[in-house]
Amino acid sequence: MLGQVQAWSALNTGTGNLAGLAEQARLLAAEFAALPGAVELVDPATVTAIAADGKEDEVQYGKHLVLSVRPDAPRRFLLTGHMDTVFPANHPFQHQKWLDGETLNGPGVADMKGGIAVILAALKAFETSPAAVGVGYDVLINSDEETGSLSSAALIARLAQGKTAALTYEPSALPDGTLAGARAGSGNWSLVVTGRSAHAGRNPEDGRNAIVAAAALALGLKALERDGLSVNPAKIEGGSANNVVPDHAVLRFNIRPRFPEVADIFETEIQALIAKVESEHEVRIHRHGAISRPPKPLDARAEKLFGIVEECSALLGHPITRKATGGVCDGNNIAACGVPVVDTMGVRGGAIHSSDEFLIVPSLEERAKLSALVLHRLSLGEPL
Repeated sequence: MLGQVQAWSALNTGTGNLAGLAEQARLLAAEFAALPGAVELVDPATVTAIAADGKEDEVQYGKHLVLSVRPDAPRRFLLTGHMDTVFPANHPFQHQKWLDGETLNGPGVADMKGGIAVILAALKAFETSPAAVGVGYDVLINSDEETGSLSSAALIARLAQGKTAALTYEPSALPDGTLAGARAGSGNWSLVVTGRSAHAGRNPEDGRNAIVAAAALALGLKALERDGLSVNPAKIEGGSANNVVPDHAVLRFNIRPRFPEVADIFETEIQALIAKVESEHEVRIHRHGAISRPPKPLDARAEKLFGIVEECSALLGHPITRKATGGVCDGNNIAACGVPVVDTMGVRGGAIHSSDEFLIVPSLEERAKLSALVLHRLSLGEPL
């Protein structure tokens, strides 16, 4: 498992590195072919984004790997991971080093090439169990998780349908193995503001300043924060020379709702805010984006699945707990489909999304054993 992680980490798979992702997908397809199912590389769905000039352009993503085992089994599970990292091909963090005898620093070693190794080893072990032949599962390794799974969201939803339970292999919430419990949701938007240009000295009154309108939007958005909702106006782009009233701006922002009803309230309020700014500043505003990660509160079935995972971990000598988090992942999307999911089944590690990212190497074996045991328990027909 360590050899796999080191080989995969040495291959850059930043979300935008299509060549690297294609090679990673090829390597993973060969590895997952060892399991008794069909491996397929699925084309990404079409996704668009707003460029700095306000135009909507298509974004390119890599293919997603899907393994389907015993698709006709009456009881089936979903296991998910991702092959992309946050480190683009030109990022300086491209190499591994040992921090001590059991801690490896390197790009993607925890998030989540270590997690992919855990999935593979756990399923190979599970397939040796007589209980495995009575159940089936799908494995999804997508190529765009780090940017919101926009090109794989529909695929996640399709694969989640009819599943008894799901396991996702993000690294543990803390290096001690703590699981992530409830999660906030996440939405990203771009607001394209169109005003009217004019000379800043001769006739400024004829202009309609898009930058000022975008600033009003940013302040208005921040004022929409409340318990259970954070709003982060992140960037304003636009304008030209200092002597020109800017007729164009793009405001980018993120929200983190903890509950679905909070997200619904925000939708109503942002519509009112946009209408107000359009009226007061005499501009046009186009909204692009959506909530890509719905909030993930824990229901009774999710609590039951967490209980099974925690019991299995204790039996293996690694008692674990869980904590709520504001971070998001594909577990949010799966839970929104009504499927109970534990989404930090991956390795123990930390400092992800930074050049200090590390993997605690013994956790590869620990977490593979845990997943194999959890799958065995689930295969016995225990209701959730």
